[in-house]
Amino acid sequence: MIDLFEFYFYEDCPYQDESVELLRLYGIGKIKIITRENGICACAGDLADYFERKGLRCLLYLKDGDNFKAGDIIFEAEGDLKLLFKFWRVSQTFLSLMCAIATKTASFVSAGRKANPDLVLATSRKTHPGSRIFELKAVRAGGGDIHRNSLSDSIQISQNHLEVAGELGKLRALKKIEIEPRTREEAFKYAEMADIMLLDHLSPEELQELGPKLKKLNPKLELAVGGIEAESIPEYAPFVDIIVISAPYYANPLDFTTKIERVR
Repeated sequence: MIDLFEFYFYEDCPYQDESVELLRLYGIGKIKIITRENGICACAGDLADYFERKGLRCLLYLKDGDNFKAGDIIFEAEGDLKLLFKFWRVSQTFLSLMCAIATKTASFVSAGRKANPDLVLATSRKTHPGSRIFELKAVRAGGGDIHRNSLSDSIQISQNHLEVAGELGKLRALKKIEIEPRTREEAFKYAEMADIMLLDHLSPEELQELGPKLKKLNPKLELAVGGIEAESIPEYAPFVDIIVISAPYYANPLDFTTKIERVR
């Protein structure tokens, strides 16, 4: 397993921190990462585990799913000043991104479930390279679910698969089979063999009309929609079981600041 924090911090400081060396900073210090916005925490515990492995002592961190308000301390640690300065900027940026994903996910879940209390809001595989493990955790911290962790954990027969494979014969698999039909005719043809049907780029009115007909053919079928704008979630939610969306990954980072002080 790749230690992603090792990569993140190496990328930012491959040799030494020239500013700290020039000022000859040494001793024991304390770092506090503080929010200027309200939100939901994600992945501070993962950062704390890394700090501890590097010999720093974590004094406080919020857990996944914890709510915070402007002025709250998200993360606090104590130890070698050189390490604290080395870890400062990447740590603040990392938490501001992951907490933004959790916060945005929670807002989408809330909007969707007002229209459909049973709605599953799931994010796609369109994570940023090198950040998937944390971004998926952030989605869950915000109350969302994951459409697909990777190509290896689920089956989705997309329109491109259908274009190349042609007519589908009888399919059997231990995992759920999700099919993304190219046409309305394919939706009816494959409704009985699918566990989930992904109906991208249809209007709410089209889903309202088509959904009950597909479920009549297969009462266990779950209907999903993707390719929609986030502001349209409440319009689609009443007519599907699952909304697949990538928007939480691209949430604007939350406004965090960091304070470092000498202890001794």
